[in-house]
Amino acid sequence: MKEVLGSHSGVMPGPVVGRFAPSPSGPLHFGSLVAALGSCLSARSQGGQWLLRIEDVDVPRSVPGAAEGILRTLEHFGFEWDGPVVWQSQRTAVYREAFERLKAGAHLFPCACTRKEMADSALARDGTRRYPGTCRDGLAPGRVPRAWRLRVPPGGVVFDDAVQGRVVEDVLADVGDFVLLRADGLFAYQLAVVVDDGEAGVTEVVRGADLLDSTPRQILLQRLLGLPQPAYAHLPVAANAAGEKLSKQTLARAVEGMAPAALLVEVLDFLGQAPPSGLAESGLPAVWAWSLANWAPARIPRLRLAPAPAHV
Repeated sequence: MKEVLGSHSGVMPGPVVGRFAPSPSGPLHFGSLVAALGSCLSARSQGGQWLLRIEDVDVPRSVPGAAEGILRTLEHFGFEWDGPVVWQSQRTAVYREAFERLKAGAHLFPCACTRKEMADSALARDGTRRYPGTCRDGLAPGRVPRAWRLRVPPGGVVFDDAVQGRVVEDVLADVGDFVLLRADGLFAYQLAVVVDDGEAGVTEVVRGADLLDSTPRQILLQRLLGLPQPAYAHLPVAANAAGEKLSKQTLARAVEGMAPAALLVEVLDFLGQAPPSGLAESGLPAVWAWSLANWAPARIPRLRLAPAPAHV
């Protein structure tokens, strides 16, 4: 398989800039806290910046008041971020500019396919439907465009993840041409996150392994837009007793109001950091001080899904 991108091709040098980018579809839960703490400690332990972005580009999924609740919860747990919070819903013009650049470069094409028409398509690795290329060479007579897709080049995308190891994916074969402008007129997550990370100068992306399958698509977009490639580390995703990812859909319990020092210690344990017994009793400042002084990425379990503590 021909490689279109080498491992860590174009990885950004210089000062470390990390970020946490929650979606305001509900309150923060234990799984969210894992991504928040992992990304924060990775950046801060290297003397870097840690940015906060609210990923509300998918407006219909945003729950009123959820974003404000997320900010309150992060503050309650002792998180401090650099610079103002970035809101994707306020950045449509920036995404439009990147979209038009891709369009001008003949990297996009209009698509008339509906979800119903794609219901029989093969499943991609992340559970979405693989696009069969129906409109790639032009719309059929009488069809009108509903969405715009990236014309994905053939070949493999290769990168080395700091936790999961080497990842190889042929995006065209596995996913197909993916949507960048949706039928409802909203820009897709894949485009928004790449543009946001590039503009903010993000050098490392530390997040849950549920997003690992999105990374090759994002690397393709970085390449086409001339953006540097961050380093990646995909942390284990917290699961409930049934083995399901903690989420709003699986009724994950909100962490707002829980004892912050004790819960952060449980997150550290989940991430393989082996915090000492009695650390939580020392108070929140002590937990943060120990975490920053002892953060060890090599200890993070190389799992994509791991059981969360029973009480969360």
